[in-house]
Amino acid sequence: MMDLKLLFFSVIFLCTSQLFAREKSAPKPNQCKDVALVTNKEELLFNNRVFMEAKKPKKKVVTATDYDSPDDLDQDSGGAQKRDEELPTCLLCVCLTGSVYCEEVTPDMTTVPSLPKETAYLYARYNKISKITNKDFADIATLRRIDLTGNLISDIEDGAFSKLDNLEELTLAQNRLSKLPMLPAKLMAFNAGFNLLKTKGLKATAFKKLTKLAYLYLSNNEIEAIPQLPESLRIVHLQNNNISSVTDETFCKGNNTHYIRYNLEEIRLENNPVELAKYPHSFICLRSLPSGLY
Repeated sequence: MMDLKLLFFSVIFLCTSQLFAREKSAPKPNQCKDVALVTNKEELLFNNRVFMEAKKPKKKVVTATDYDSPDDLDQDSGGAQKRDEELPTCLLCVCLTGSVYCEEVTPDMTTVPSLPKETAYLYARYNKISKITNKDFADIATLRRIDLTGNLISDIEDGAFSKLDNLEELTLAQNRLSKLPMLPAKLMAFNAGFNLLKTKGLKATAFKKLTKLAYLYLSNNEIEAIPQLPESLRIVHLQNNNISSVTDETFCKGNNTHYIRYNLEEIRLENNPVELAKYPHSFICLRSLPSGLY
């Protein structure tokens, strides 16, 4: 009897132990959900990473042009100078309100630059300009002063300045001019000293018609005779030329002994072959005698 009870309790204990072991080893419902959730998140992250990597744009490869390569040099072999010529004037020169300064420009300036429409004062001194055309200033009616000192100008088309109605001062000193173009009517000061001018290169009435001209500088040329001068003139420089004579009509009016030339203050004739003492009646209308050889 005791053996049977022992056997019965042994069987019950064994079954209970196995059942308890199964319950302990089996995952809890919540735990299973957590495991599934973690697994799903990892899969989602993995899938997203794969998706993003698949959509990641490729990097563009940008190749910079090598401007020193032989091909580019061949293409630009005639273009470097063209690019310089096409540069806006205000990159080559100094542009202020109404004024343009183009002095000793690099690269060499060989033509008159294109000017802003409102330009009133142009200073293009000490360059390599060799010619002035009718088109150079055609559209710049506002010009009042032009200074082209120290260039290589040997040719000026006759109408280059004639339409500049507001031009008051024109300087062409230190060039290679052998003749002068038509000058604008309102000109007040004109300087063409240190050129190659001769009398045949000056029109007989080139200055006589300039009724506002007050300052005329023609020194250091090859002029043989004094041109006709306007009544408005105050100062005239003709030193260092080839002037060999003067007449009673050069400065005065020979048939009018009462005529006095009030405006003319200074006449320079030194270093000319003319002997002024031989022409005493040529200066009777002047308030002061010319400087020169007597």
